[in-house]
Amino acid sequence: MTPARAAVGGLIVCPTPIGNLDDVTLRVLAALRGADVIACEHPRHTRVLLDRHGIAARLVGFHEHNEKARAAELAARMLEGAVVALVSDAGTPLVSDPGFELVRACLAAGVRLEVLPGPSAAVTALVASGLPVERWRFVGFLPRSRRELERLLVQTQDTLVAFESPRRLAATLAVLAAGDPQRPVAVCRELTKLHEEIRRGSAAEVADHYRRSAARGEVVLVCGAAPPARLPNREALAAVRELIEARAKARPAAAAVAKLTGVPANQLYRELLGAS
Repeated sequence: MTPARAAVGGLIVCPTPIGNLDDVTLRVLAALRGADVIACEHPRHTRVLLDRHGIAARLVGFHEHNEKARAAELAARMLEGAVVALVSDAGTPLVSDPGFELVRACLAAGVRLEVLPGPSAAVTALVASGLPVERWRFVGFLPRSRRELERLLVQTQDTLVAFESPRRLAATLAVLAAGDPQRPVAVCRELTKLHEEIRRGSAAEVADHYRRSAARGEVVLVCGAAPPARLPNREALAAVRELIEARAKARPAAAAVAKLTGVPANQLYRELLGAS
């Protein structure tokens, strides 16, 4: 009996290849063959994978614009006994792709949920980057605001993994290089595809390359951890003191200034105590 043909309905989350169609797992193929319906971002895109593996199935569009309404509809069908397979265009659903509303609807309704393992661009890029993997943080797509981007890059004390548009990659790398030219980075482009490219080096080196050569295709950016913060500058410490003079408590004041400056709150608090 395949996973999709259980006695009751349910949702099966099915990761699909991030590039090479042969990377799909046998369990995912069995689930797709047995499902009553496959919820997918773009039916034409999913049909390519199904045709490659000889699977005939009913597809319904499931994307960011109809997710809430379609989630309720599919959850009701599952309660009646239907088995739904959820896929995204590439990789694992919910990871910067639609699916969260559907999973939540299933859990709320008590519908059976099964998540199959499979491809993930974030994990593939992390391992290929050559950067530390013991502690890492995935942030999805990077913020467009320069201020938010700078704050994220300064505060991240673990290896950072993010998706980035090829059109914005050069600008993002320039921001990174301006803050720390020696920060180790890896740009992983078109993973598992014919023109896969992984470029590793310092932020300054990689930024210079993509300033001269525009990136194309799907991009995952991996950055080494930010260096330990320097001793808090006078302005940050002065700001904490001003808040305290305005009757704020020391720890909340340090936390507020830390959020704005990127200087760790504990470090500000210790410096405050040492200066008092």
